[in-house]
Amino acid sequence: MNKKLNFKNLLLILVMLSSTGLVAQSTISGIVKDTNGNLIPGVNIFLKGTTQGANTDFDGVYEIANVANGSYTIIASYIGYDNFTKEITVNGNLKLNIVIKENAESLDEIIVTGVANPRSKIESSVSITTIKPSVIAQSAPRTTAEIFRTIPGIRSESSGGEGNSNIAVRGVPVSSGGSKYIQLQEDGLPVLLFGDMSFATADIFTRFDNNIGRIEAIRGGSASTVSSNSPGAIINLISKTGKVEGGAIGTTFGLDYDSFRTDFNYGAPIAEGLYFHAGGFYRVGEGLRETGFTANNGGQFKFNLTKEFKNGYVRLNAKLLNDRAVAYLPMPIQVSGTNSNPTWGNAPNFSATRGTSHTPFLTQNVGLGADGQLRRSNVSDGMNPISRSIGLEASFDLAEGWKIKNNGRFSLNSGSFVSPFPAQVATASDIANSFGAGATLEYTTGGVVPTNSLVSRIHMFDVELNNFNNFMNDFKLSKSFDNVDVTIGYFKSIQNVSMSWLWNSYLQEVSDNNARLIDVFDAANTPLSENGLYAYGTPFWGNLHRNYDTKYNVSAPYASIAIEASETFNIDASIRFDSGKVDGSFAGGTSREFDINNDGVISVPEQNVFAIDNANATTVNYDYNYFSYSLGLNYKLADRQAVFGRLSRGAAAKADRILFSGLDYTNSNTINALDFITQAEFGYKRGFDKGSLYATVFFANTKEEGGFEATTQTIIENDYKSVGLELEGSYKFNDNFGVRAGLTYTNASIESGPNDGNTPRRQPDFIYNFIPTYNFGSNSQNAIGLSLIGQSKAFAQDNNELVMPGFVIVNSFINVGITKSLSANLAANNLFDSLGITESEEGSITENQTNIVRARPVPGRSVSLGLKYNF
Repeated sequence: MNKKLNFKNLLLILVMLSSTGLVAQSTISGIVKDTNGNLIPGVNIFLKGTTQGANTDFDGVYEIANVANGSYTIIASYIGYDNFTKEITVNGNLKLNIVIKENAESLDEIIVTGVANPRSKIESSVSITTIKPSVIAQSAPRTTAEIFRTIPGIRSESSGGEGNSNIAVRGVPVSSGGSKYIQLQEDGLPVLLFGDMSFATADIFTRFDNNIGRIEAIRGGSASTVSSNSPGAIINLISKTGKVEGGAIGTTFGLDYDSFRTDFNYGAPIAEGLYFHAGGFYRVGEGLRETGFTANNGGQFKFNLTKEFKNGYVRLNAKLLNDRAVAYLPMPIQVSGTNSNPTWGNAPNFSATRGTSHTPFLTQNVGLGADGQLRRSNVSDGMNPISRSIGLEASFDLAEGWKIKNNGRFSLNSGSFVSPFPAQVATASDIANSFGAGATLEYTTGGVVPTNSLVSRIHMFDVELNNFNNFMNDFKLSKSFDNVDVTIGYFKSIQNVSMSWLWNSYLQEVSDNNARLIDVFDAANTPLSENGLYAYGTPFWGNLHRNYDTKYNVSAPYASIAIEASETFNIDASIRFDSGKVDGSFAGGTSREFDINNDGVISVPEQNVFAIDNANATTVNYDYNYFSYSLGLNYKLADRQAVFGRLSRGAAAKADRILFSGLDYTNSNTINALDFITQAEFGYKRGFDKGSLYATVFFANTKEEGGFEATTQTIIENDYKSVGLELEGSYKFNDNFGVRAGLTYTNASIESGPNDGNTPRRQPDFIYNFIPTYNFGSNSQNAIGLSLIGQSKAFAQDNNELVMPGFVIVNSFINVGITKSLSANLAANNLFDSLGITESEEGSITENQTNIVRARPVPGRSVSLGLKYNF
């Protein structure tokens, strides 16, 4: 009897304990939105100090089940947003809806550029900047290169139009144009293997549009070992994926210049774990400067499709780019005063901020093509990149801490580059005398050219980009131990470089209003030119007709290790070995008599027609290799405060910059194919409740083995050194008013050659940006802001004689929310029409006289109006 009672009592106790346990288990659930009310999938929500958490689904819904009653700290985190933190008490089921705020500078944001595996900014030992589209719009950029001007440490000379920009970092020189030591990437892979190829710079094949979700830019540091030819920096344009449904369509047109552009994008989940994104743009117009014809005409379309699995994802992506954009080359500018204190301004009949050497009287260029046959090009094609690419990215978490990722892409790249370059600007009498005593000049439309008027000797840079196809593939395998991550990888690239230079020479008046062509006659009044063309080639510079058809086969194994020595101290080290095999052919120029216009008469220009010397091509066959390393330390002082240091060494290989007559392209031991950079940096990063601050001291030592520059006809070979400081910060004074700013100080010097001790050309001591914004309206739907982007003075050339004055470009914008989804934007670039000179062909002037130099200024004021509908 007692045993039976005891059994009942025991059963009752067990039931009561079980019931108590069930009552004590609760559920926390809700939805997550951004400040615009959009539901956000993929948000990580967890209870601090526990293993309990959940991710929001496609509808932004989350649920954490079986939570014991008690007090907790719940945290919601998502890339590009401030962490949401709230103290909660659980005593039964709890409904908690969460709103997270976008933050372009959150130290908790996960980065993927410059690191072997994704990690937060606060834990990474690299100098990295993240720019969101909303921030990009604040500086009212007109080109992709203008976006890069707001990145600390990056000097983007965005005066060439939509491409052909010179981009440098931390005092590392712009020795041959383009972005030699900086790699432009799209979704983690290089756009082109080399950033400084003549007339095929990487930014020509890169377009920013509404497909881009963010830009990550790393300077120095691990850039040497995570990719090839990128020791200075990596700028990575990362696409939207459509995981969050939404899209937009917008139209922008110039109010004081001829431009019309339509952008669209849309992405959404299709099914569980399957989503897509697509979008692009098309634009047409004359452009920022007055060319007299439609100079911009084309667009881009991009698409990606992602399938998520339980342990990873596969993403297919594609791009079609076919754009025609005017290329602005140096133009006549008047300079007086002294070399050290010059006054820069408009040349007679030519506005430095509005004018261009383009004219409707010179829209065709005729001559012999690369195959020796007649061909015609259109100057209105300008920079015409054609790119069709398809890629596949896959990433999977394997068992026991293993992870595999492969990112590959194949691109068919081709196009053209056609633009007038002023090889000489002089008075009509000086130009006439260069053709012989007694020569005279006449406008092709009739009338004698006044002897004191200015005339340009135009070299038509007419280049066919025959084949720049490439294959890029980056494979890596990672293993995570308790506090150590190890990664080994292999990068493979095949880059074709096939290009033909087919230049001609013209005479043209200096005028920014439909400049007339000029014919030249000898003393006997015999015509030496036809409709402004005086040479089928460039005899003023020598025979620069050439064709190269080469292939660069690069293999690069690499490895990295990241050690979490403690909760506050991280160490990472990486190595890379690049091996390149180059083969192909190079052909210089020749000349012969040829009846170009097929009229049966050999005119003076037709007596000496330049062409490609295909019969005497030179073999290109050499190898190169180099070793890169990087070592970084990061110490977390507090939750939002850390210091880091890094030492690295890397290199950039040259491509066509050494494909010129006289070099031995079959001797791997003598060909000067590599340039090296050794860098060190020490940084501090601090997050605040309303902002962030980054400060980095840097050192860079560059050793160049020499490359050819066509416009100066010289081989540039120098050593350089630079030390400096980068500052970057943002602060929100309240919910409506905030500022972003960046400042870079650089002390750079040439360390060899006849200019030893001088400052490298075009290198200012200071570059800076300051961007205040203010939101207003009942729901803060309206915004107004300014963007001040500037630099201090710099020297035109390495001889350090002629000074290019410092300047500041002021941009502004007003965004008005008409409805919840419809907004209007009024943006002004270079609001005060400031004259900013980014480069000059001449390195000195005759002091206290009026001089005409050939320089490239930033465009003048342009005002645009846009309408955008978000859905």
